[in-house]
Amino acid sequence: MEQSKQASGLTNDDIAALSGGRCDRPFDILGPHGGWLTVYHPDLAALSAVTPGGEVSLDRVAGDLFRGRVDGPYRLKARSGGGIEWLFDDPYRFGQVLGEMDLHLLGEGTHRRLWQALGAHVMTHEDTAGTHFAVWAPNARRVSVVGPFNGWDGRRHPMRRIGGTGVWEIFLPGLGEGTLYKYEILDAQGGLLMKADPVGFGSQHPPEKASVVRDISGYGWKDSDWMAGRAVIQDRRAPISIYEVHLGSWRRKIDQGGRPLSYKELARDLVAYAVDMGFTHLELLPVSEFPFDGSWGYQPVGMYAPTIRFGPPHEFRDLVEAAHEAGLGVLLDWVPGHFPTDAHGLARFDGTALYEHADPREGFHQDWNTLIYNYGRIEVQNYLIANALYWLEEYHIDGLRVDAVASMLYRDYSRREGQWIPNRHGGRENLEAIEFLKNTNVAAYAESPGIMTVAEESTSFPKVSAPVDAGGLGFGFKWNMGWMNDTLRYMSRDPVHRQYHHDLMTFGLMYAFSENFILPISHDEVVHGKGSMLRKMPGDDWQQFANLRAYYGFMWGHPGKKLLFMGCEWGQPEEWNHNGELNWPAAAQPRHQGVQALVRDLNRLYRGTPALYRKDAEPDGFGWIATDAAQSTFVWLRRGDDGDAPVVVACNMTPVPRHRFRIGVPCAGYWREAINTDAELYGGSGMGNLGGVRAKDGPQDGQPAFMEITLPPLSVVIFVADKSGKGEEL
Repeated sequence: MEQSKQASGLTNDDIAALSGGRCDRPFDILGPHGGWLTVYHPDLAALSAVTPGGEVSLDRVAGDLFRGRVDGPYRLKARSGGGIEWLFDDPYRFGQVLGEMDLHLLGEGTHRRLWQALGAHVMTHEDTAGTHFAVWAPNARRVSVVGPFNGWDGRRHPMRRIGGTGVWEIFLPGLGEGTLYKYEILDAQGGLLMKADPVGFGSQHPPEKASVVRDISGYGWKDSDWMAGRAVIQDRRAPISIYEVHLGSWRRKIDQGGRPLSYKELARDLVAYAVDMGFTHLELLPVSEFPFDGSWGYQPVGMYAPTIRFGPPHEFRDLVEAAHEAGLGVLLDWVPGHFPTDAHGLARFDGTALYEHADPREGFHQDWNTLIYNYGRIEVQNYLIANALYWLEEYHIDGLRVDAVASMLYRDYSRREGQWIPNRHGGRENLEAIEFLKNTNVAAYAESPGIMTVAEESTSFPKVSAPVDAGGLGFGFKWNMGWMNDTLRYMSRDPVHRQYHHDLMTFGLMYAFSENFILPISHDEVVHGKGSMLRKMPGDDWQQFANLRAYYGFMWGHPGKKLLFMGCEWGQPEEWNHNGELNWPAAAQPRHQGVQALVRDLNRLYRGTPALYRKDAEPDGFGWIATDAAQSTFVWLRRGDDGDAPVVVACNMTPVPRHRFRIGVPCAGYWREAINTDAELYGGSGMGNLGGVRAKDGPQDGQPAFMEITLPPLSVVIFVADKSGKGEEL
């Protein structure tokens, strides 16, 4: 036997490595070499090669290793112990798939289309149909593709290591769409790991953990007009009103076991609802595959896989295309800040701290028990930047809202003294994360024209939404978390005490134009014991509804784009529960319908009134007219460009009506009462101004004209100047 092995070029070490699952150079041993064919296949009674010249039996040279003389093309014929025979192609007769440019970019960590090289790709290679697998695991001793097709046996299909790139690849003929697979990794310490594909396009239904081969090519997009025009729709001078949605709990099929709607059902029902409500955008809580429902998607494992909970990848595209056809943009919550420690995920992927920092002072999030990406590693930056481009390009996503940016910017985020490592200058800023965010924004805006990126950032870090070449982070917009916290603190107080906290409603205007702000009432405000938006409001049931309507009027009249979480638009009475659907029966009750009608009308007024959006980020678009802490009243002016009708917003945050309430306005003439949150239509008392007021010349509040209005209790009234001169004579 020893002489035979030497004659055939095999050594005892080769045989032991193959049978023991330790072979790191399988393509040097297996397949055809110099007229010899070597095949490793466990549990066979016999194996032969079928060639144009006939069938050649292969000798069993040791255990499950077969070998014989074979020239030219061949297929393999196997026979089991039960006498069953089948033909198959030998993966080790196929050449390398990845080309020189891929290898160059992979090697230097600059492959912006990483998903086109790594992952599982259904393809035809050397005239044979199959799937190409490639994965980055630089410190592994051996990587194999495993699945039901090979009995999850890592000895069967060890992959080829490609030079010094750290990438392993193999083409497996005969595999295609729907194949389950994982990577079995032999780490440097001899341990075996079973990992999902970091660049996999599909996953099993949780709690199962395998990746799934998905062919994401060939979708026939029909949204070219939308894509060409969305830059105007998403500009900072455009009206942007966002409906934030958790797909799994918006609606459910109660008569079908309470299952969530599919992507295709959401394409019909959610899109139609958002359009009817007047929103301009949908923002989806993360759809990248995640194992734990209770994370709402904010602890993703499959960054390149739309979650299978609602359907396969093409059906997610159906949802996006339906939104575009209806004139809605689609934003995704994107989570590059951390990842979970689940054993099948990125954690110690090849047995080392590959994607994360090794030192927990840099690499472990104490708040969430998750791991922090090592942004200083160029391959990790490449992985994340390419992921952003993937969603924008492959799924025509219109923008990314980047989660937990504050936690990325600071090394001492939520850490006590001694629990963090300063940057190279001794400071607390995470310089590598900052560079990553800049690079991501530059790449996204350069390569996907018309998109928008949004930072969920809760600190005073400067120039978050300024261009990178102007010293900024490069985001298009930033969530105004300070405004949200301050105003909700004010609104939660009994009106009798609000006069002592007047500045909570006005302070936001001190910095409102320092960034391109979005005013967010997000899912975070209606979970974890915080109560629903309705129940945050003080007073009895009538007052709670009135307060909520007034708050929404204040929000829509205030500078900044708008974001509202699902259920808040009609005042859901309960806190949000991701395990069920929204309380739609409550939405059918009159007072809830009134809130819903108000939000619908606010959106329509906002979108149709340039003064309410064109200068959201420009200080000359806003001016205080009067604020009175003792009365808890606020009056301000909104301006657009020359020729745009000005808008006056008047707020009364007490239950006391204000009659003949005199306010200054920029011009005499008729002012239409465009919104009155106390209207009977919305569930209010019906007190108001009979559709409008005529302003007269005369100085008031620093303005050249004035009008006397009725300001109902716990209300906001929005007036629009009638520029046509056709206002009703009073």
